[in-house]
Amino acid sequence: MSAQSLIDQLLKTGLSAVNDARGSVRNARDSGDLHKYAKGAAAGGVLALLLGTRGGRRMGGSALKIGSMAAMGMLAWKTYQDWQAQKAAATGAAAPTLSAPPALPAPQAEAHDRVMLKAMIAAAKADGHLDERERELVEAELKRCESDATLRAWFETELRRPVEPADVAAGANTPELAAEVYLASALVVDDTGTMERAYLDALARELRLDDGLKRQLEARAQAA
Repeated sequence: MSAQSLIDQLLKTGLSAVNDARGSVRNARDSGDLHKYAKGAAAGGVLALLLGTRGGRRMGGSALKIGSMAAMGMLAWKTYQDWQAQKAAATGAAAPTLSAPPALPAPQAEAHDRVMLKAMIAAAKADGHLDERERELVEAELKRCESDATLRAWFETELRRPVEPADVAAGANTPELAAEVYLASALVVDDTGTMERAYLDALARELRLDDGLKRQLEARAQAA
């Protein structure tokens, strides 16, 4: 299973399943009942564990509504192209030619998708809610997915890695990919508290995003 397939599988855990699990997961966190929490995890899947927060953010955030890696990429690409056109109009320059994102060879596509998956994992951890017990439950759920052992080990390593905006941004080697990384992060964070806002601002600086593009990507994420 590729990174893109894993992302799509996690997204397609389903908004309805996550909503069904929301009550049991939240109640289990409040009560400290691991057995009930595990039941909620099984019902909601990895997203219920990874994207649910103590702060009460909607589980799965707007990322679930996007539904797939390809759709997320197209939304970021369109936002980036719109921003370029607006910049050109403001300066009187010729508008850039709009085109679809280029298809990548398999190895490059896998590298791209791991950059995106890393960004989503880091954004999900940005509020500091994922403790050791929760990581173990996420890892147990991952074993239920049909991912290969190498990809699963990589995912589990990312779960345990400290949240470092510079590390996330390091994989974004083009302006277009930087826009994708930021949009995916904003979609996962969804409702922003102090820690999430600080993380997104730091990530934008590391990605060297133009302030106008940053605002447009956040607006697209909020409208999703």
